[in-house]
Amino acid sequence: VQLVESGGGLAQPGGSLRLSCTASGFAFSNYAMSWARQAPGKGLEWVSGIFTDGTTTWDSTSVKGRFTISRDNAANTLYLQMDSLKPEDTAMYYCAKAKAPHTKVILTDSTDYDYWGRGTQVTVSS
Repeated sequence: VQLVESGGGLAQPGGSLRLSCTASGFAFSNYAMSWARQAPGKGLEWVSGIFTDGTTTWDSTSVKGRFTISRDNAANTLYLQMDSLKPEDTAMYYCAKAKAPHTKVILTDSTDYDYWGRGTQVTVSS
């Protein structure tokens, strides 16, 4: 199993970035996927998640209305569209694969995930 994030970088406040997570080594379409982030000196925050159907999603209150998670099961890729970025969005962003297939509940515990990418850095600053 491999998860590789990309798309991070430097953005100005109010700007946008689109993160991608390319998956391989497992049946991507059978697993819920999520994005989490960790800012320097802070704990892990679950940002957004998406079920296997590609239409059922959830978002943390801190990003609701600004971030949009999506997936392309044919391309084995997870996305996070981040708009109206704020300095407090600065963090390392990780994609994670749910441990169990066909999960239909929101997963916000690290023990619910078995594989993680190495992360992509997002910095929001003027």
